[in-house]
Amino acid sequence: MATVASSNAIVFHQHGGAEVLKWEPKPVEAPARGEVQLRHTAIGVNFIDIYDRSGLYPRPLPEVPGREAAGVVVALGAGVRGLKLGQRVAYVLGAAGAYAEIRNIAAARLVKLPAAISDEQAAALMLKGLTAEYLLRRTYRVQPGDYVLVHAAAGGVGSLLTQWARRLGARVMGIVGTEAKAAVAKRQGCHQVFIAGRDEIVASVRKYTRSAMANVVYDSVGKDTFIESLDSLRPRGMMVSFGNASGPVPAVAPLELTRRGSLFLTRPSLFDYIAKPEELSAAARALFAQVMSGKIKVAIGQRYALQDAAQAHRDLEMRRTVGASVLLPGSAR
Repeated sequence: MATVASSNAIVFHQHGGAEVLKWEPKPVEAPARGEVQLRHTAIGVNFIDIYDRSGLYPRPLPEVPGREAAGVVVALGAGVRGLKLGQRVAYVLGAAGAYAEIRNIAAARLVKLPAAISDEQAAALMLKGLTAEYLLRRTYRVQPGDYVLVHAAAGGVGSLLTQWARRLGARVMGIVGTEAKAAVAKRQGCHQVFIAGRDEIVASVRKYTRSAMANVVYDSVGKDTFIESLDSLRPRGMMVSFGNASGPVPAVAPLELTRRGSLFLTRPSLFDYIAKPEELSAAARALFAQVMSGKIKVAIGQRYALQDAAQAHRDLEMRRTVGASVLLPGSAR
């Protein structure tokens, strides 16, 4: 008879606000062939978790949210090679399920953690850091001297984008919501920071770049910022829309790209860039190398007990967070 591990998880049975997140028992079967069982030590919190919970990305219910985490291997399924009990690993998945104390996962989707990368760092890096990697190195390959505009520059992904872009020699402009976040963004590498709601973004970009405008805009906000992002680009610049924090972007006519100078528009997904195990491994190596060299610092601004995931969601939705947020299984409330 298969061994069943005792575990608890955050579960939602209907789409809605943060109040639908419930702390419930969720036992876990022994890992199947090709799987390992992990005891989570740190879990990342991301806007995609809110999209799943709210129904923006409809999913079968009930569901455990969460796409990234770090943990320790506690059981091995048949046929697993290259991993051992007690090994520290991390992952990011297209499927949800990370807001749990214990879970089973395909061994091929795990990344071994170097000793110099902590569990909290890994939980904050797998989705956000690998997103920064593919956006900067593979979606639009940032070159020295490029003008780069980053929305939500003090956030989890934004803080990594700005640091890495500066290391690549770009001239980095960030957009944030408050003076306090502007100070954070400047410390993280922005050459110039604009405050949404106070500064007229397109005019500010034009002034800072002396009318050259941005080579690329990384926009995770969506509906509220899409047009001003297009208007901040130079002819043949690239608009990278990779998030919906303010809601999905309405339909746009391709002619709008022509009118602004033959712009490029892409709506990429991390999971298409790490679909193959070798792509995942190469991206993780590049990311971890940046962190271990000190070129990128992982800013964890908020820590919550796993049971308090609803509060983590509220804080993220209300823009109360700075840097990354992590959930810690076993932490006191």
